[in-house]
Amino acid sequence: MKNNQQSSEILSKLGIEALNPMQETAQKAILEDKTVFLIAPTGSGKTLAFLMPLLQLLDPNTNQVQCLILTPSRELAMQIEQVWKKMGTGLKVNVCYGGHSMATEIQNLSTPPALLVGTPGRIFDHITRKTFDLDSIKTIIFDEFDKALDLGFHDQMSYIMGGLQSLEKRVLVSATYGIKIPEFVGLASPTTLNFTPENEVKTGLQMKLVFSEEKDKINTLFDLICSLNSEAALIFCNHRDAAERTSELLNEMGIYATFYHGGMDQDDRERALILFRNGSVNYLITTDLAARGLDIPEMKHVIHYHLPLQEHEFVHRNGRTARMHASGTSYLIFYRNEPQPKYVDNSLETLSVQSNNPLPNPPEFVTIYISGGKKNKLNKIDIVGFFSQKGKLEKGDLGLIEVKDFTSFAAVKREKFKQLLAQIKDEKMKGKKYKIELAR
Repeated sequence: MKNNQQSSEILSKLGIEALNPMQETAQKAILEDKTVFLIAPTGSGKTLAFLMPLLQLLDPNTNQVQCLILTPSRELAMQIEQVWKKMGTGLKVNVCYGGHSMATEIQNLSTPPALLVGTPGRIFDHITRKTFDLDSIKTIIFDEFDKALDLGFHDQMSYIMGGLQSLEKRVLVSATYGIKIPEFVGLASPTTLNFTPENEVKTGLQMKLVFSEEKDKINTLFDLICSLNSEAALIFCNHRDAAERTSELLNEMGIYATFYHGGMDQDDRERALILFRNGSVNYLITTDLAARGLDIPEMKHVIHYHLPLQEHEFVHRNGRTARMHASGTSYLIFYRNEPQPKYVDNSLETLSVQSNNPLPNPPEFVTIYISGGKKNKLNKIDIVGFFSQKGKLEKGDLGLIEVKDFTSFAAVKREKFKQLLAQIKDEKMKGKKYKIELAR
């Protein structure tokens, strides 16, 4: 009874009425079986599927790390941390990843969390430094395991597994079926839950071909964006430099865009996602890094400026739209004489894009940067109160607020931000003067 009541309270905090069938099945299997292999598409709710059963697996009286979750990307690690915190379990979580302050992580681990989330490279680093004890870790979860293998984390994950002598449960989570599971995982005869039938068609997803008469497709991309009624879009390129160049060209043409890829500093990566999430830019130009595992809104439009070499990456990109019961459109831009990958259906509808559409409306919000965060004892309520009382903002003038360790970001209506900055330039928040300015 207690577990049911706790589960209901957690779902309420997350704004969810009930677990979906995949989550219910996964929860039961993770609680009952020693090895579980869960395969489910991006956007199906896998994170909650493995976090919910942890409530019953973690002992609140054990002051050591009891569960380790390995993820291929920093963003996915932070997303899992945020979901756990929202669940309000009362059990500590920490996150470790490259680009995060090692000193801060070591300090956090001095009071060990029940749940530790991290990227294989950074967890490997912590284990070699002996910053936390491995003996109480009874559960290991590999999230987006297929992606971790693609990114070359085999050796680090193998080393980590070699140090976990007290394991009782192993959970492997993947969006791709048919991956070869290395021996180091120790997943002999797992309970396999496959929620991606190969014949499944995303009924809400439309795909359209868009042909460019020019080899440089930038003008076609511009015209396509201008035809989307100012609605946001995720735009995929195959290489980092192409993402940056495309973003730069679109901005020169009057489109509010930003880029995102794995070669950027962590702060810059976070900032790009914050601007996109809160509606300060409507077009994110990215590599396959954003095809999954990112905390970004449901997209109505996904644009393939370049088509990936592998079909599974194409599938993951398209997984960013038409999730669950929503509808969405995937646009494939080709130069007229460009060969099409074998996985592209020749019978797809061709979309003829006009070149005289007006520019999309400017984004509704801009992002305000604040030089303080959780470690400065600032929270969302402090920022809302300060911007409302001292900055004279009304309720509808503020959008998404994100508070990090040492910085915060607030979305403010575009027409109000100059007035806000003028009103608060000499004011203190909670007795301290912070640098507050337009985020770049």
